[in-house]
Amino acid sequence: MTTHQHTDVAAGADARAAVSLRLWLRLDAAASGLTGVGAVAGVGFLPDLLGTPPALLWPVGGFLVMWATALAYLASRPRMNRAAVWAVIVLNLLWVLDSVAIVLAGWFPLTGLGVGYVLLQAAAVAMFAEFQYLGARRLR
Repeated sequence: MTTHQHTDVAAGADARAAVSLRLWLRLDAAASGLTGVGAVAGVGFLPDLLGTPPALLWPVGGFLVMWATALAYLASRPRMNRAAVWAVIVLNLLWVLDSVAIVLAGWFPLTGLGVGYVLLQAAAVAMFAEFQYLGARRLR
């Protein structure tokens, strides 16, 4: 009976981890989708405001919309693919590193607001990656 009880507790922990992980994947999907749509919709004024090249906003915006769709799909699956979850975490961390590199290397003539925006969204993506990591670690 003790073993059965232990299994139930572990199963409950897995269920809570899955719910938490799904939440963070969905929040990541929502933020990514909104950012992607905003990048494409703002191509007329964001370059002046942020210092980002217009030619960058279209592909980044399109990628983010596709990324958001993939995240939402992953979160909706009855059983999440562990490899896919870990790939999301790694890709989110790469996004953070690239964002910081863009600012530090000065690859684009970002305005002060642009620098702040790039670093703020990098911090948000790092937070998503951290909570996704915590959820993924507890999944079996």
